[in-house]
Amino acid sequence: MRYLDHAATTVLRPQARDAMAPFLDDAFGNPSGLHGVAQRAKNALEEARERAAALLGADRPLEIVFTGGGTEADNLAVAGAALANGRRGGIVTTPIEHEAVLETAAFCGRLGCSVEYVGVDAVGTVDPVAVAGAVDESTAVVSVMAANNEVGTIQPVAAIASAVRDVNPSTVVHSDAVQAFISEDVTVPVMGCDLIALASHKVGGPKGVGLLYVRNGVELEPVIHGGGQEIGRRSGTHNVAGIVGMVAAMEVTVADRTAFRDRIGVARDSFEEALRAEIPDLEVNGDPQRRLVQHSHVRFPGISAETLLVRLDQAGVAAAAGSACQSGAIEVSHVLDAMGFDETRAGESVRFSFGWVDDVADGSAAAKEVAAVVHEVRR
Repeated sequence: MRYLDHAATTVLRPQARDAMAPFLDDAFGNPSGLHGVAQRAKNALEEARERAAALLGADRPLEIVFTGGGTEADNLAVAGAALANGRRGGIVTTPIEHEAVLETAAFCGRLGCSVEYVGVDAVGTVDPVAVAGAVDESTAVVSVMAANNEVGTIQPVAAIASAVRDVNPSTVVHSDAVQAFISEDVTVPVMGCDLIALASHKVGGPKGVGLLYVRNGVELEPVIHGGGQEIGRRSGTHNVAGIVGMVAAMEVTVADRTAFRDRIGVARDSFEEALRAEIPDLEVNGDPQRRLVQHSHVRFPGISAETLLVRLDQAGVAAAAGSACQSGAIEVSHVLDAMGFDETRAGESVRFSFGWVDDVADGSAAAKEVAAVVHEVRR
């Protein structure tokens, strides 16, 4: 099997598996308890919080809120900021965000919040000046992803955050950095955001856990109500095994990031060059200069993505069309639609994505396998 869908989920890192093991066995306690078994879990939880804060360059550990995944983190960020203190604050976002942001914004809109969408250009980039132009005194939160989960275009998030604050310093800036963390410098000082969402399984941690960085002083309305176990921001018993696994994966990711970027950048470029040599009419989507190194989103003219994905799967190659959350039913990507693609062009585009287990040689090897299937389909 040639797995080229690491943007959907990737392989569990051994360091994450090892970190989780004790908390799936004798260290099974509920960290909200007072006895020794519970306190062992509690200590591990708070140590993980401290380590995550250090990795993100946060000022204090309590700025890290553990969640049930990236989707929940985005929900808490957008709805939490818009609905804080009983208000119905305005939301500014883009039409290429993950559904976790778009659907949350739509939900808030039904509750009476204004929602403004700032368009993107043909490669999927949003203009900081345009974002700032959509902000006014009623805007509670601006949400722009660090990098797109489909085409991989990297957004100028720091410039957006600065431009927004020039217009309204009280507006909270959120970024979904789920896809970016594995290869980009996702830290508070670099991004300048008030809220940053991450998901464990995109970087080699377990599924079902994520986090939201919340700058000290930012007020959020909880979206999961109950006992308030997670520093009053979120309710529910902590997934201690998942949390320690996530942070272990984050630590390896940060330590390996430069090598990953160099190695996978060569692999991705080799993949596209070899494909183009075999398929001259190939089109690469997204920003050619500011793209995640692990993403390759390409169009094969004359072949529907659905047909190609089925044939690739039969040949032992796993890829995707659109985001993982859409791929159960292939439809025209809202991202490509926002970038100005017509239905034909969008419907012939496929996402290939590399992961931490891949090496330089995997790029050209994968291209040969994909090209063989494309030639077979075109016969």
